[in-house]
Amino acid sequence: MDRNALAALYEETFRNFEEGTIIEGQIVAINHGRVVVDIGYKSEGIIPGDQFSSEELQALKVGDRLVVYIEERENEDGNLILSKEKADKMKVWEDLEKAFNEERIVDGKILTRIKGGMMVDIGVKAFLPGSQIDLHPIRDLDGLVGKTFPLKIIKINHRRGNVVVSRRVLLEESRDKKRHTTLSNLKEGQLVPGIVKNITEYGAFIDLGGIDGLLHITDMSWGRVGHPSEMFSVGDRVEVMVLKYDRETGRISLGVKQKGSDPWASVAAKYPIGTRVKGKVVSLTDYGAFIELEPGVEGLVHVSEMSWSHEVRHPSRLVSVGDQVEAAVLNIEPGNRKISLGMKQTAPNPWDMVEAKYPAGTRIQGKVKSLTDFGAFIGLDEGIDGLIHISDMSWTKHIKHPSELFKKAQDVEAVVLRIDKEKERLSLGYKQLSRDPWDVDIPDRYRVGASVTGKVSKLADFGVFVELESGVDGLLHISEAGLQPPARLEEKFKPQDEITAKIIKVDREERKIALSLRELQSDTDRTHMDEYHATQGAVDQSLGRAAKKSKKRNDNEGDEG
Repeated sequence: MDRNALAALYEETFRNFEEGTIIEGQIVAINHGRVVVDIGYKSEGIIPGDQFSSEELQALKVGDRLVVYIEERENEDGNLILSKEKADKMKVWEDLEKAFNEERIVDGKILTRIKGGMMVDIGVKAFLPGSQIDLHPIRDLDGLVGKTFPLKIIKINHRRGNVVVSRRVLLEESRDKKRHTTLSNLKEGQLVPGIVKNITEYGAFIDLGGIDGLLHITDMSWGRVGHPSEMFSVGDRVEVMVLKYDRETGRISLGVKQKGSDPWASVAAKYPIGTRVKGKVVSLTDYGAFIELEPGVEGLVHVSEMSWSHEVRHPSRLVSVGDQVEAAVLNIEPGNRKISLGMKQTAPNPWDMVEAKYPAGTRIQGKVKSLTDFGAFIGLDEGIDGLIHISDMSWTKHIKHPSELFKKAQDVEAVVLRIDKEKERLSLGYKQLSRDPWDVDIPDRYRVGASVTGKVSKLADFGVFVELESGVDGLLHISEAGLQPPARLEEKFKPQDEITAKIIKVDREERKIALSLRELQSDTDRTHMDEYHATQGAVDQSLGRAAKKSKKRNDNEGDEG
């Protein structure tokens, strides 16, 4: 071989051992914490022992082959310096670039949370952006630290040491495959498994495998559901029925209750009117309580059907959610899915006893339970309230409010006036405990033509009310007041003024006594005139007698002469 060919061969061989090159060699010695490797160069290469763990050093044997990185061809001592550590990193980068180009999946362990995402170990440190972690935002990112996930490299730059990976890309690919498989097999009426993905007020979204379907609240149960969260939680595994699948819009309607038969189909035969049933209170409203008779079948006990003897303002005063109650079926409408129930119908109607025990005219004892503007409610022993209307409190006194006579919890005696069993009303009277003075006393004590004295109690446009005694007023009409126009009532009469007038009318039906000052004045004038005439007549008679005596005396004197 000539000199030129030998030089060319030497140059080619020399290029194979350039610094920064990766090459395979064979271990020829392990001593003093160093590993000596023959790579076919003019001198053997040395790898510092600190590039191996103690376990790795113990496992190495002379003759083993290693991939190494040529760091320096000759140092100051003329030795070839090699690096296993850099060779490993170079190999990792080569594998990562190959995986990137071939779009292969790599496994990555999440190391820590950093700004904008997570730091991941895939052989080198890579960045996993927050938007690429999952299909949906994850609240607890710290909970992912230490976990290993399959990832896909979406960006790599060896020179800058920059690698960006994504988990979402793989999840989307998996979802799309599942979606395609799911949609190709989906049929209406089919039962399919799913996972509750999200819950709203109107329903729950179920993941059927890459595609979501809506389980509406009305399709969750044959009974009433207040909120979907009462039946499901996010993450629950459920079996649902496909009710409708619109291939154009991709919308899927799901149902759970349709897996079983409609319980309302047999309700009419199972719960005829009059049947006594037992159930659990599942809901309360202002107007009543809903009772679950069986899963999917609820009846309503209206607040008016809860008690015979108590006015129930709110169901919570008698029952609570979860209580077991007994009721009677009052009405049933299977078509409208309605059952009307009554709790009070399971006990005897106290109004039956009241009607027999307290006929009209019976005197009863009770306590004042409440006062209203129109009367006082009196509680009886049977738990029934009777009403003393304000008009039945006094024969003579004008009662403006029941509190003028009664106080709450006061013991009261009253007379039964009427019982209306249908409307459940008991009318009582207080004034009926005594006789009506207008039937006996007042007409006898206040007769037409008599003069009475009283005090002005009230002025009205049409006249003056005069209190003759407690509870008895007389009316002095303006036409009987003896006013001379333009005089007004207010100018002549003041409250509490004492006046005397003549009774000109007593009306027992209307309970009115009409008074007159005008007629009283006429009577007074007539009396004075009669007295005057009587006095004048006496004077005339006296003068006549005197004149007769004088004449007789004169006549006697003439005879004597």
